[in-house]
Amino acid sequence: MASIARVKERAEEQSTSMSTDQQSAIRMLANDLHRLNQSVMKAVEAGVSVELVRSARHHGGEGNWGDLLIPVIVTRNPSSLPETRDASKRTD
Repeated sequence: MASIARVKERAEEQSTSMSTDQQSAIRMLANDLHRLNQSVMKAVEAGVSVELVRSARHHGGEGNWGDLLIPVIVTRNPSSLPETRDASKRTD
């Protein structure tokens, strides 16, 4: 797995050949992906599994394309989870 520093370095190298509009679009995509990853981690911590699956491919008409994603969510049956106890209702 590439280190974060190398990923950032590679992105900066690639961005030098992009137009200002392209660089802006990539920055926006990177920010949105960061928020998406945070949301996935929150969902996992809440007890669900999340898989992102390509639902379609958008074609720009000039040979450019991008994958569109949908989440597939898997939850466990709450009755199969260990029982949690509310410490404020202790009777001992």
